[in-house]
Amino acid sequence: MPGNEAEHGTTAAPDNTTLSAEVSSVVPESSATADKASEKIETTDAKEKVKEGQKEADSPIQALWADVQAQQYKEVWGVTLADPSTHVSSQIILQKYLNANDQDLAKAKVQLTSTLEWRAKNKPSDLTKKKYSSDKFAGLGYITSYSAEGAAPDSKAVFTWNIYGGVKDIQKSFGDLDAFIDWRVALMEMAMQELNLSSATEPITADNDPYKIYQVHDYKGVSFLRSPPAVRNAAKKTVEVLSMAYPETLKEKFFINVPAIMGFMYGVMKLFVAPKTIKKFHPMSNGALLVHEFGDTAGLGGQLPKEYGGRGDELSTVGKQPLLE
Repeated sequence: MPGNEAEHGTTAAPDNTTLSAEVSSVVPESSATADKASEKIETTDAKEKVKEGQKEADSPIQALWADVQAQQYKEVWGVTLADPSTHVSSQIILQKYLNANDQDLAKAKVQLTSTLEWRAKNKPSDLTKKKYSSDKFAGLGYITSYSAEGAAPDSKAVFTWNIYGGVKDIQKSFGDLDAFIDWRVALMEMAMQELNLSSATEPITADNDPYKIYQVHDYKGVSFLRSPPAVRNAAKKTVEVLSMAYPETLKEKFFINVPAIMGFMYGVMKLFVAPKTIKKFHPMSNGALLVHEFGDTAGLGGQLPKEYGGRGDELSTVGKQPLLE
């Protein structure tokens, strides 16, 4: 019927207000309104980025990096420290200082600062280029490194060997404490070079750190059983320096062919070394049994020097020494 449009499925034409409202629900907003929405999104994104950046800046690693930036000297173990968020080698080094101090940031800062100050003064990297007296140090220390075929670079097994039985004159080798420490630090720096930290591509954590060294102290033939003052002083100073300037670089330490002097040496180490590190120390009475500590791990069983139970050449043949004259 006329006048009953709803019954015939028709509706009256909407007025302007209704049309405007309906159209606005399906037609894009004006450019001004869109700009405001876009600006709001960008602002939100920026705030999130700021929060993320602040979180990263507040991390212990970044806090250590901030301390490093305040130092004039920034080299550690052959690596010039840089922003750890983009420089893996720096992240590894800074993380080691945190790990050594059980993630205590304040203590890590103190140790790192002490290391940088010590390295600035002593230039240990340069000590690897210095020549040392053959009469004092020939045959007393070596570096070897072993890699299984096809193994990743960070799986290299690096050893320092201290052959105390090779000491011919106690006063010559240990009497000049500064000379001995320079030589011993040079040996350690050579070992750190073998780790190739500057080429590292993967960061470490508190529980996963492959960049560490095996240390072997061989006392076969040692005659200074009563531990003269020169030996005590050298042992004490060595432990002080290495524990301060080379944290979390020890994987395992083996004392082999051990004589009675070990009682004193072990006592000194417990004074300066963390309990968790002491657990890595292994006294052994027979050096030829060293190979059994490794078996065929990373192929070491077949590569260690023959005098330590391996099938490799003698240590004096394959080992690297600090430069001698």
